[in-house]
Parts: sequence; structure tokens; C-alpha cells
Amino acid sequence: MKEILQYLFNHHTLSKSEAKAMMIEIAQNKFNAAEVTAFISVFLMRNITLKEMEGFREALLQMAVPVTIDASDAIDIVGTGGDGKNTINISTLASFVVAGAGQKVTKHGNYGASTTTGSSNVLEELGYEFKNNSEQLNEDLGRSNICFLHAPYFHPALQSVGLLRKSLGLRTFFNLLGPLVNPAKPKYSMIGVYNLEIARIYQYLLQHMDRDFILVHALDGYDEISLTHDSKIITKNGEEIYSAEDLGFNPVDAGDIQAGSTTRKTARIFMNILEGNGTEQQNAVVLANASVALFNTHKFGTYDDCLLLARESLDSGKALKSFELLIN
Repeated sequence: MKEILQYLFNHHTLSKSEAKAMMIEIAQNKFNAAEVTAFISVFLMRNITLKEMEGFREALLQMAVPVTIDASDAIDIVGTGGDGKNTINISTLASFVVAGAGQKVTKHGNYGASTTTGSSNVLEELGYEFKNNSEQLNEDLGRSNICFLHAPYFHPALQSVGLLRKSLGLRTFFNLLGPLVNPAKPKYSMIGVYNLEIARIYQYLLQHMDRDFILVHALDGYDEISLTHDSKIITKNGEEIYSAEDLGFNPVDAGDIQAGSTTRKTARIFMNILEGNGTEQQNAVVLANASVALFNTHKFGTYDDCLLLARESLDSGKALKSFELLIN
């Protein structure tokens, strides 16, 4: 490790094969915590390169616990995290709205490392028991139209550095890998990214993977459509900037979509929204993301059609029903 660290500290970057080898050795616990922290710190001082991202990703997928889920018509709605905004669990809430609207969701998530409450935190708080059994996950998907894949259950490297990431409390390159290594390999992906440079790397990778994808980034730094500012949306066919009004909503203030100060408080906000007691602003942000996700599948008509479908899922209780079926 010392040689690699010195190499990186001299402003060099890793090749794809070097990055892959490093990730495998990290997963095998070949380095102590100080060495891994130093390695991670390199990528806090500069952006990851395309070759490094490819190598890390390939290693995680090679080592992943296999799962057999029919995700040929499923979507994952996920953000990189690490935007420092501490919002409500927008992508997870949008996932239940999408599931309630009739679209299968294979949601990949993890504990929050640089935020109070990640998707795994909130679902665990609300009673969900993580699974890595294909039969049980398929049962969840069939019953509730959604299944949840807790990342450390499938990726040994993520499990081995989990405590380290939490103790650092900072955005690391592991944030970037999560959305790219969903073990179910869903057909569709909606991925929120915290800056446009990372969006470009994602765009290149996903285009070469022949995946249907949408990348979203709020221009004030959110890794989702926040409605606090215009959003850039990138697809295979190009990119566009949309205002809140373009998406059918009024702008919201940052304070309107803040998470709670604890996991319990954030989980309460989560349930308030699913139970139909969310604020207009909270509902708007969830519906905007859900509508774009539905539109990404090219199955539900125009964006306006998808917005109506998402709104009906939330207002009628279908999204809540999907959640209840998953938990119970």
C-alpha cells in the first residue's frame, strides 16, 4: 500500500486494472484502517478518473454476492449521496410512489455515511429486515412491486469499510459506486449526482453499458431534483435544464425538504408523506422525482401523464400500500 499511496500523492492516477486490484485487496482486509483512510483521502482531494471508476466498479461486481431477480422491467431510483444537503429520503419515497404506480423497483441502498439517515437507516427504523436471499427478494417484488437490496449484504468491500466511512463522515468515492453496482442489474436507472463532472463520468459509463438511464442534478448542488433550483437532466439522447415550473411545480425552499435531526425524526417525516400528511413542498419534490423516473421507462405516456400517475399513487394510498406490503 505504501508504494501506491506515494504514487498517488505524487499526483498520478490508477489504471483500470490497478484500481480493480486495490478494491479487491481492500475487500479482503489486507490493509489497516490508517492505510485505507489514506487511500480514500486521495479521492477527497481530487475527482476520481473514469479508469479508476471502471476498475473499482468491476471489482465490486466481480466480488458481489449473486442474486437472481427478474429485473428486466425494473428501475432503480438512487442518488450518490454526499451532497451535504441532509434532505428527506427523496429517492426512497419516490421509489414507493413509482411502485404504487405499477412500475417494478429494485432499490439499492445503504446506511448514510455523510448524512444522518440513508435509505437503509430509515427502512430499518421502520421495521424492514434486510435480505440477500433471492427467493425472499422476489417475493417482495411480486407482493409489493418493490424490493430493497442493502448494499453491504451484497458487496464485501462496502461492508469492510462501512465503519470507516461513517467515522469519516465525508463523501467518498464509495458514494459514487453504489448507484453503479446494483446486484439486480435493473433495466432502468435514475441516478442523482452531486456535481456535473461526476455526471459526465456516469454518462460515459452508462452509455457504454447500453443502459436506459436518466441522470439528474440540481444546479445548486443536490443529487436529486430538489425544486430549489433548476435541474439538469441527462439521458442517452442529450441533456436539458428544467425549472420547477417546467416540471409542474412551484419552487421550494431548502428548509422545506430538510430531514430530521435523528433517524427516528426522519422516519416520521417519511411516514407522514406516505400517509398523505406531507407538506405541499415535500410532496412536490417526491412527485417530481417519481414522475421523471416513470417517464424514463417510456411506458406511461408523456411526462404529464406520469405526473398524474405519480400523484394518484401518493394521494390514493397506493404508495403507502406498497410500503406496507414490503415491511410486513
